[in-house]
Amino acid sequence: MKTTVDIPDQELADAIRFTNARTKREAIVGAIMYFNQRMRMAELTRFAGSCPDLVTPEEIQAIRRRG
Repeated sequence: MKTTVDIPDQELADAIRFTNARTKREAIVGAIMYFNQRMRMAELTRFAGSCPDLVTPEEIQAIRRRG
């Protein structure tokens, strides 16, 4: 999808540098993909610990010690 946006020059330069992009488009797409990945991970962390049937690492260690 083609979109016209006004991106501050320094922010775009940093995005290019941080993503090692060869083009502005590559930097922007990479930054959007990274942002989306971070947001997906943030959503997943809200569910951490919400499954009472899962065994904790400590319980696994105790089971292993018992044999």
